[in-house]
Amino acid sequence: MTDIDQAISKKVNRFDKKIDDFKNKIKDSEDFKVKDEVFDTPTLKALYKLSSKGYLDALGGTISTGKEANVFHALRKLEGEEQELAIKIYRISNSNFKAMQEYLIGDVRFRNIRHTKKDIVLAWTRKEFRNLSRAIECGLHVPKPIITERNILIMEFMGDDNIPYPQLREFVLTPEQAVDICSAVEDFMLRLFRDAELVHGDLSEYNILLEPESMTPVFIDMGQSVTLDHLNARDFLLRDVTNIAHFFAKYGVKMDVESSLEKIIQSRADHQ
Repeated sequence: MTDIDQAISKKVNRFDKKIDDFKNKIKDSEDFKVKDEVFDTPTLKALYKLSSKGYLDALGGTISTGKEANVFHALRKLEGEEQELAIKIYRISNSNFKAMQEYLIGDVRFRNIRHTKKDIVLAWTRKEFRNLSRAIECGLHVPKPIITERNILIMEFMGDDNIPYPQLREFVLTPEQAVDICSAVEDFMLRLFRDAELVHGDLSEYNILLEPESMTPVFIDMGQSVTLDHLNARDFLLRDVTNIAHFFAKYGVKMDVESSLEKIIQSRADHQ
């Protein structure tokens, strides 16, 4: 073995040792349960890479477990202060990549991806990062994305003192609150369509959070959001509007689906 080969071998061994230490650190955490389908070796390596670059210092417990991804609480030190983060890890082994394809096919930003499970999930992660970035640029109230690496998305934590904001469905609203929040959600759909040129694609009371003090909506889960040139963009928008109208109807808020849909679409035409 040459000196160069020996140097490379030592470097690889050191890296593997760091990955093992990082994995053990996660396993030793009292409130952080490792699941093999989430923390496979490539994901651990990606987490270690992000940690070594200063994007996270400590991993915490589970915020949510969804069909495609798990979201965890994390911390990092930034300019001497501790910052709370949300780390979303998409599962490659058991994600419904066929459902993901419906949203990816037709999105010109990802037309050259290979249609393997891994490539689709990795593209989906980048897609959510870009969708959130576009929404932030337009001043919409969504988590600020920080960085993406492989199947991992690090973003702003929407909550206080380790506690995430509750979902809209968890509140019992007064009639006045229902009217105000419904109006705010309609405004979000309109501005997302008009300014960010996106349709959320899966908007409901499950992916709208509320700041308990101000009752301001925060909109999450934008991996499936599509651009306006997507073949199914109008159908997805109709579904979003219908979901919101159905939820607020139980509070007596009358929201005409067709009128709201046309208002949103017309706003874009008037803006051009």
